[in-house]
Amino acid sequence: MNLNQTRFITSAAKFSDCPEDSIVEVAFAGRSNAGKSSAINSVCDQSQLARASKTPGRTQLLNFFAVEPNVYLVDLPGYGFAKVPLEIKNKWQRELEQYLRQREQLVGLILLSDIRHPLKEFDRMMIDWAVKSNLPLHLLLTKSDKLKRGPAQNTLLKVSEELKELNDVSVQLFSSVKKTGLEEVKSKISKWTQINN
Repeated sequence: MNLNQTRFITSAAKFSDCPEDSIVEVAFAGRSNAGKSSAINSVCDQSQLARASKTPGRTQLLNFFAVEPNVYLVDLPGYGFAKVPLEIKNKWQRELEQYLRQREQLVGLILLSDIRHPLKEFDRMMIDWAVKSNLPLHLLLTKSDKLKRGPAQNTLLKVSEELKELNDVSVQLFSSVKKTGLEEVKSKISKWTQINN
């Protein structure tokens, strides 16, 4: 699988707009500012593929990127933006929940969590949901370059310990700035898509 050839295909405002030709999807989820766009760009070795947006409105879309025919990476809306009216937040949550529950093509979830504030409420909710749905989840502790090596390793150990009893949940350090953990996450995406493709 050549992630470098990944290209943006479409944004879906609602579940029914998701691409019909898809066979396999790996979704990226995380709170706003957890580093999702940067992670997707790093994984695909393209600087402008996923655009980090300052406008909360853009974040409400499910963004689909084709890795190869019928295989997609999906950038899910960032969670936790404050400036959006409640009714829009609620609509967004309904669409996201529908995608997570009903999208049969979804084979794995990459969850991003800032290493300085790991396992916030939304992260735990996503992990819990994935475990109950028997969906493999791989947690990236992002922005690991912001901590020294010792504290970063300590956080990784602590989080790993907390998640070790959970089925099909893995965790790693990640930094899109230093390219830390890049091969590990690429290999995870490759494994998920090949098993199911």
